[in-house]
Amino acid sequence: MSTAETPAQVTLASHTTLRLGGPARRFAVAETADELVAAVRAADEAGEPLLLLAGGSNLVVGDAGFDGTVVRIATTGWERGAGGVVEVAAGQNWDDFVAETIAEGLGGIECLSGIPGSVGATPIQNVGAYGCEVEQLLHSITCYDRRAREVRTMTRDELGFGYRTSVLKGTDAGVVLGVRLVLFEDGLSSPIRYAELARTLGVEIGARVPAADAREAVLKLRRGKGMVLDPADHDTWSAGSFFTNPIVPEAELAGVLARIAEVVGDDVAVPQFPDARGVKLSAAWLIERAGFGKGYPGPGGRVSLSHKHTLALTNRGGAAAEDLLALAREVRDGVRTRFGVTLHPEPLLINCSL
Repeated sequence: MSTAETPAQVTLASHTTLRLGGPARRFAVAETADELVAAVRAADEAGEPLLLLAGGSNLVVGDAGFDGTVVRIATTGWERGAGGVVEVAAGQNWDDFVAETIAEGLGGIECLSGIPGSVGATPIQNVGAYGCEVEQLLHSITCYDRRAREVRTMTRDELGFGYRTSVLKGTDAGVVLGVRLVLFEDGLSSPIRYAELARTLGVEIGARVPAADAREAVLKLRRGKGMVLDPADHDTWSAGSFFTNPIVPEAELAGVLARIAEVVGDDVAVPQFPDARGVKLSAAWLIERAGFGKGYPGPGGRVSLSHKHTLALTNRGGAAAEDLLALAREVRDGVRTRFGVTLHPEPLLINCSL
């Protein structure tokens, strides 16, 4: 593991896709699973606050930074086993991995193309897009249990997956070291479940297509929404979708829809999607109808909603984390005041809050 560095050398803005965040008191890089476990154990034994990061695509770090040790997970590589099982290092770049599996004739995760960040983060928040979630293909993970001080395997059932969450989200008790997925060996995609993607591909819902074709279509759609990283495009200086789609319990749905109708009219169809906990509404739709259109500016114009997609909050250059949080609060409060629906952030907030 590399020698810990001083705050003057490392600010966390240089390690997040939002390009926001203050200094780390200590910073180190773990290039193997053993180094990662050793770094976590050392911090725990010293009673040191610890922050783990890899791609930094799902973090909002406060302007004061992190008063502890930050370890960047830089483990890489994956292996193909029998029956379509693949085992991937936690620090492996996710989209590179997706592309490589398709090149190897495997399918299943192509609808998650273009998502920034590392493989290890995907089971923590049950990453999903275009009708596919990691949960659907995950076999198990290897993780370091900080309480038991041991490396263990957790199965899909043990991870308690939900919409953009798992038992690991919001807790630092488990450190993901590796991920096992079961992919299709016929080179075809998972069944296409998302209407917009089906239209783009010209197929019916439920069809399977060559994984490479699905990946190309997903990347095209994501680029159109500023959701594929591009250093020259400030619309991609984001943490992806900032708010999760709200789930409204069935018992509350009629009241919520009536309030929305008062604002937008009875003749406007409200996007709704079934969910085990009730009905899922579109956060982007609510944000736009609450008066926050694409490109809506935050403090000083240093941050704004993406000019391509209202669900992304972006750094336009020269922003502070507090600028972004102020815009997030304005959007959240505006939706709640107008529709009585509370939006919740998807990224992890480190040393900051809404």
